[in-house]
Amino acid sequence: MIDISAFLVKQQEAGNLRQLPRLEHPGGGRVRFAGELKSSRADLGLAAVGLDLLDFASNDYLGLTRHPLLRLAAIEALNRCGTGAGSARLMSGDLELHRQLEAALAKLKEREAALLFGSGYLANIGVIPALVGRHDVIFSDRLNHASIYDGCRLSGAKLHRFAHNDCNQLEDLLKRHRGRNQALIAVESLYSMDGDFAPLTEVVALKERYGCRLLVDEAHATGLFGENGAGLLAARRLAARVDLVMGTLGKALGGYGAYVVADREMITLLLNRARSFIFTTALPPTSSAAALAAVELLTTAPELRRDLWRRVEVFKNGLKAGGIKAELGPSQIIPLKVASSAAAVLIAERLGQRGIYAAAVRPPTVPPGGARLRFSITNHLAPDELAAAAAIIAAEWQKPEFNQV
Repeated sequence: MIDISAFLVKQQEAGNLRQLPRLEHPGGGRVRFAGELKSSRADLGLAAVGLDLLDFASNDYLGLTRHPLLRLAAIEALNRCGTGAGSARLMSGDLELHRQLEAALAKLKEREAALLFGSGYLANIGVIPALVGRHDVIFSDRLNHASIYDGCRLSGAKLHRFAHNDCNQLEDLLKRHRGRNQALIAVESLYSMDGDFAPLTEVVALKERYGCRLLVDEAHATGLFGENGAGLLAARRLAARVDLVMGTLGKALGGYGAYVVADREMITLLLNRARSFIFTTALPPTSSAAALAAVELLTTAPELRRDLWRRVEVFKNGLKAGGIKAELGPSQIIPLKVASSAAAVLIAERLGQRGIYAAAVRPPTVPPGGARLRFSITNHLAPDELAAAAAIIAAEWQKPEFNQV
């Protein structure tokens, strides 16, 4: 049994003790502290209560959470269907909105069918145990999301982790451990803490060579890449060669929930075996309607993606102009690593004092020694705000006490 007091003390001493930030969201890409937090450095504290900060911790990349079309769709669904589905979908919670959204997602992702889940976490912990069991094997990228690893644990399958994006090590593990039973490879197309891409072409080739199924998590890529925002698999023309693709409705699509797309037989299997689908109340009608409006916007408003990538370029150029020489990556997620969790908390606090809210990411969210500030760019922030923020961030990050890595 865990010693609760000892655990909390250890987390505090390591700079890894978490607490809710008590934020308000006034809009316009701002957050505001609703109450003081206990700082790890009492002489510094956090930004004053009531001060608006630029939000660099949001995953609302396209700025759709407040889009008028999504809000209108949610309001209409609320008036028509009420606040919730009332039951699991296999009971009486199945709505026409669910079926419309699944059809739209399958079309977007170029697959036969889709299935909705309550969240990306619920999707991954439901899908993986539905596919493999204790006589099977899983090959997982070492930096995969916690929900993928929890799904692996729940499955009981033998787990082999390969170094991040290392297809040579993946193939070596496949040669030695593939076996004769079911095998699953799991990767993310865009990694949420590093902002880098998986080598999807190579992973798909290995999946085919060794007769495995492949699960690709596109939570942070859906909406942003490909001709219609379908994701990195679509952009690489690989969608038809991947067995299952998971994505969320709560990031670029501006709502809440998740989905899996696959061929129709696979979706029928999940409907019958994925416990986090079977035993969960269905997605609320408001969330489903908003997501359906967001999917439609991906094809009718490509300027949303163009605006985002222009903002990403402005921010990265500003960091480089400020003297940052770190690799800034290919995506809308920019991590800046520091030497310790304490350093990450400290620089986050200093940025808060200067009007910037950024997440201090610490273990276990990242591996030990991987503490960082994670900046995600959204359409809520104007280019001039991003340029000014980049200059502040560069100046703070390069101070010697942070010993950046």
